[in-house]
Amino acid sequence: MEEKIYNVSVYTENRIGILSRISGIFTKCQVNIEDISASNTEIDGVTRIIIVSKTTEKWIKTIVKKIDKQVEVIKAYYHTDDEIVYLENSLFKLATATLFDNNEIQEIIREHNAEIVMVYKDFFVLSKSGDRESINQMYSRLKPFGIMQFVRSARIAVSKEEMKVSDILKEKDFEEKI
Repeated sequence: MEEKIYNVSVYTENRIGILSRISGIFTKCQVNIEDISASNTEIDGVTRIIIVSKTTEKWIKTIVKKIDKQVEVIKAYYHTDDEIVYLENSLFKLATATLFDNNEIQEIIREHNAEIVMVYKDFFVLSKSGDRESINQMYSRLKPFGIMQFVRSARIAVSKEEMKVSDILKEKDFEEKI
């Protein structure tokens, strides 16, 4: 079976240890986690964990089935990149002199729809949102100018299809527990 990138979305109660147990499922199945993020959702009291992994569909189905069995988990889904809308965020720290001594930096900023978020005497910070490829392209373009620091967030995503988590919560009488 062919390996590809899968995005696992887990809707869960925000309880101590749930993230550890979910990542433990990936470990037991010997599947590496590429990215992981957690945040509040549109539903009060419900957290959404997004895990990005490269594996086969057989393994991702097994993992999602095991995640769904966790007590605090409301529902787990998996999607391919084509089935979601996603972004990553990044910050680049560069020497301020490069911003003013070289027009190419300003061109790179415009071409990549990046934003200058802070300018200090010795350095400035750029912000870039997009997919991993576009951030990597910007990184490659800026590298010759001496990137002082670089950081990229984990992926955030929403599915293109409707995920009826609210209906599942009503069936489980979850709203009264929160």
